[in-house]
Amino acid sequence: MKRKGEIAKARGKLGVLMPGLGGAVSTTFLAGVEAIRQGSALPIGSLTQLGTVRLGKRFEYRIPRIMDFVPLAQLDDLVFGGWDLFPDDCYRAALQADVLKSEHLEAVRSFLEGLKPWPAVFNPGFVKNLEGPHLKPQANHLELVEAIRADIDTFKRENGVSRCIMIWCGSTEVYLQPSEVHGSLSNFELGLKNNDPSISPSMLYSYAALSSGIPYINSAPNLTVDIPAMVELAEKHQAPIAGKDLKTGQTLMKTILAPGLKARMLGLTGWYSTNILGNRDGMVLDDQASFKSKEESKLSVLETILQPEVYSELYGDFHHKVVISYYPPRGDNKEGWDCIDIFGWLGYPMQIKVDFLCRDSILAAPLVLDLVLFMDLAQRAEMTGIQEWLSFYFKNPQCAAELYAEHDLFIQLMKLKNTLRYLMGEDQITHLGLDYYYAL
Repeated sequence: MKRKGEIAKARGKLGVLMPGLGGAVSTTFLAGVEAIRQGSALPIGSLTQLGTVRLGKRFEYRIPRIMDFVPLAQLDDLVFGGWDLFPDDCYRAALQADVLKSEHLEAVRSFLEGLKPWPAVFNPGFVKNLEGPHLKPQANHLELVEAIRADIDTFKRENGVSRCIMIWCGSTEVYLQPSEVHGSLSNFELGLKNNDPSISPSMLYSYAALSSGIPYINSAPNLTVDIPAMVELAEKHQAPIAGKDLKTGQTLMKTILAPGLKARMLGLTGWYSTNILGNRDGMVLDDQASFKSKEESKLSVLETILQPEVYSELYGDFHHKVVISYYPPRGDNKEGWDCIDIFGWLGYPMQIKVDFLCRDSILAAPLVLDLVLFMDLAQRAEMTGIQEWLSFYFKNPQCAAELYAEHDLFIQLMKLKNTLRYLMGEDQITHLGLDYYYAL
């Protein structure tokens, strides 16, 4: 790992490779980045662009912007490319996604029209409620991996790209349990040769990226890089990996509220969560096998934050239910409704109700930007393998096999900022503060 003065500078163009280039999240992200580059929009929701980091003692008042503190790539240096099941350019895809208003899209129309996806790798067995015509003709895994690599090489050559990041922005794949083929790199590569049916399209993309030394970000709940084979591959080629499933709407609320309940030692008897979603993601999740992947990601949050094995009196027997309903009229404007049954002093019951009328892609787009920039920083700092310090962005953060994931949003943020402090040679912030009042 490199630190201040040793981290490679962010020279040249940074290629952002996106499986799912024409999706709602991707096109919202792309339109937003271009609007920010034009000076017509603010990067609201982006920690890298608007966030600060405190350095030293509070009386020093050293609070720089993160973008001024660590050597991040500049937005003007980002170049985009990717794959999609549909051949539409990103302007037409954005119109179809119906997230952004026409006046916002018109302002960046020429930029979006210039982004056309490459034919995608797709297996209908992994995404059952979706089909598209824009597919690669190759049939077996190894040929598909080579086709992805060829696309990457062409993209780098034509755009003068010096380095790349790949971030999955495609659909949620069906739920998979890790099997023998995922257990080691040698098993996985044998599975590639044998066209093993347990190797998903997202794994083919991640293998193509990591084996080329390109960092990979898993923004969906798919079983992709959180398997021993991919961890081994990332270490072998010194590439960072991070995931999984972007923390946007309802789960963001859980990771804010649950730590508060636990901090005050308030008990929980039940947490019922339902979602209404009408975009392509909602249509995909209408399939029970794909929903299972999302459900597992969402359910993991409360168990880890509340630690029922430690606080059995408060959280030993709570009921947690998650429902996602596909409702086309709602489009990308998701409604996440939570009914939370808690209890306090002497066991008296109370309730919290949250109705979050959110815009899924609007919340996700700045996370994509931050992850791309931070993963590029990690690559240049020679931070290989799992990047747990980026847990802040994920519903189900990947961590070392012997650890449990940290889900508390505030601990995650402290971990992220302390990592930046460490990289730049600054003291860690513990928030002890006794030295302000006592001679320690």
